[in-house]
Amino acid sequence: MTRQRILQAARALALILPVLVPLPALAEALVTTRLVRATEVLGPDDVTRSAHSVPGAATQAVQVLGLEARVALYPGRPVLLSDLAPAALVERNQTVRLVYRRGGLLIMTEARALGRAALGEEVRVMNLSSRNSLTGTVTNDGTVEVFAN
Repeated sequence: MTRQRILQAARALALILPVLVPLPALAEALVTTRLVRATEVLGPDDVTRSAHSVPGAATQAVQVLGLEARVALYPGRPVLLSDLAPAALVERNQTVRLVYRRGGLLIMTEARALGRAALGEEVRVMNLSSRNSLTGTVTNDGTVEVFAN
């Protein structure tokens, strides 16, 4: 092979190689603008874009807005999706409405939450009338609904 043919082959390969070998997609990461303490809910002013790409970090504000920090998020650090969770609707020791439904029967009473929970999560509660502990599911208005076994 002549030197000229080798150069032509190398140029052709240089044009084809980027198509054959996928490059990692680079995206901007979101970073916090202030100290966000654990259990605080992220708002639009709490995050901004950074030019750096970080694996596992949020890239768009809609991914993090309304979520709660599981750990402290420091200013200028990437917002990792694993450090966020849905915002809690029920706080520990909060008085909540306890609802039991079965067929046409509906029983409502008050209970004290024994833990924190977000929408759809299970939480232990203590019925304030009977002092019995039950496990129920948090509904969208913060009510805890228990089901028959």
